[in-house]
Amino acid sequence: MLGVISIILTLAALMYFAYRGVTVLVLAPILAMVAALVSGEMPSLYALSSVFMPAAAGYISNFFPVFLAGAIFGKLMGVTGAASSIADVVSEKFGTKRAIAAIVVATSLLTYGGVSLFVVVFAMYPIGATLLKRADMPKRLLPACIALGAFTFTMTALPGSPQYINTMPTVFFGTDIYAGAVLGIIASAIMFFGGIWYLNRRAEKAKLAGEGYGDHANENIHQLNENIPSFGVAITPIIIVFILNYILTNWYFKQGSVIAKYEVVGGSVNGTWPVVIGLAVAVVFIIITMRKFIPNTNKTVFEGSVGSLLPIFNTAAQVGYGGVIKSLAAFGVVKASMVALAIPSVFKVAISTTLLAGIVGSASGGTAIALEVLSKEFLAMGIAPEALHRIMIIASGGLDSLPHCGAVITLLSVCQLTHKESYKDIAVNTIALPLLATLVISVFYLITGIA
Repeated sequence: MLGVISIILTLAALMYFAYRGVTVLVLAPILAMVAALVSGEMPSLYALSSVFMPAAAGYISNFFPVFLAGAIFGKLMGVTGAASSIADVVSEKFGTKRAIAAIVVATSLLTYGGVSLFVVVFAMYPIGATLLKRADMPKRLLPACIALGAFTFTMTALPGSPQYINTMPTVFFGTDIYAGAVLGIIASAIMFFGGIWYLNRRAEKAKLAGEGYGDHANENIHQLNENIPSFGVAITPIIIVFILNYILTNWYFKQGSVIAKYEVVGGSVNGTWPVVIGLAVAVVFIIITMRKFIPNTNKTVFEGSVGSLLPIFNTAAQVGYGGVIKSLAAFGVVKASMVALAIPSVFKVAISTTLLAGIVGSASGGTAIALEVLSKEFLAMGIAPEALHRIMIIASGGLDSLPHCGAVITLLSVCQLTHKESYKDIAVNTIALPLLATLVISVFYLITGIA
């Protein structure tokens, strides 16, 4: 009984204090020790040093290269103006009448190209705001437009996405980033077209009501700097990431001779390697070809490297907390009850993952905990690993966007808008549509067995 209380108490505290802005780096270890204390199953300090830390360190060991390469790549794409160049061209081609579609497509191109979600938010804000202002569409729709392009199908559904959440199941399921391609494409179509339709409908209603862009003082919209790379040069690093990912994943690392090299030393091919290599080569390309756009290369690379630390340590802290919760006897009871639910296994996978993501306010954090504590049970359910991979991470992109989600808070802050003004539209695009997509692909997999 005390174990159950400790789980409920600390989970509720995690949600509340995360919403209040308390850093998870401090919150997670404290709550892990509180859970151990209340349950009475182990000393708090033992829980911290012998359970929390190994779980957190294990996550860092598996995924630090992905975070590091991705953060440096994103920093360089932002500093050189390459991200702005790509977004500006896409926006220009679409025109002001299709401003919403332009913002979503430009954002998704950057995200699917490997630019980190937070870099995309900063890069797209001035472009998106300018487009909506020219089209006289409400600025309150901007966060939802950016969220649709960055936080949904390009993050979790599109096969081959280099976003780190798409690499996480590869370590546990032996899959690659193209796993569950059919399911991913179906889910992507639901989220993309559903989101565009919804946002355009909202814009039309606002127009009929006489609502325009709105009066927003000091919003820091500026014209794009002309001293940026051409579109051709700017898009090349993204093409490099695409091509190398595909070749390494689908050809090189599947050769028997290559696999044998790792088996000889007792290892195996890691699904994160193609992403890391692709991003690393792209980084070198940017440094060589866009050097004149980088004021200080060493400083920029250093700042990108440092920028990888907070995201990975935040997620690792959540994993550490999950490791302590997993070790409690009460969690075994909860897990057994969840696994024993009289519903198809794919729904158990989706429900448990999205609930964990909602609790910690993070798709990657929820996925990390779910993989850490439930991956063996998921594999034992007889579901194809490729289907598990895709359904899991698409589900994680559902309840992760509750109001206390750090990405949502950052997005609203950058756009200088409030939850009251914009959260409803964000929620439709980042909660309702991903959950609908998860339901559809789960049923599709149950009926066809196709992943």
